[in-house]
Amino acid sequence: MTKLIIYTDGGARGNPGPAAIGFVIGDKHYAETIGKTTNNVAEYTAVIFALKKTKQLIGKEKAKETEIEIRSDSELLINQQNGEYKIKEEDLKTLFIEIWNLKIDFELVKFKH
Repeated sequence: MTKLIIYTDGGARGNPGPAAIGFVIGDKHYAETIGKTTNNVAEYTAVIFALKKTKQLIGKEKAKETEIEIRSDSELLINQQNGEYKIKEEDLKTLFIEIWNLKIDFELVKFKH
């Protein structure tokens, strides 16, 4: 089994405001603007983009044998993904479900603060 550590981050100026995401997979760095949104949505979006990109880079079959560790500075994101915090915001519930569905493509996905 392969293990990958992925660093993610997202943020918005103004909250809501102009937002961007970034993530690092191995020695590859990715970043892009995502329009106007909140910090929390940007943090979630960074994880979604990172999981999709990882699957694209390694392929569907290898993904099933890969353990992913997502590292983020977002206490909210990590604790919600680990089941320690409830998800109260409707827009985050949709993004949580999207991450949940992406996690199925991998052997294991863990979240660390």
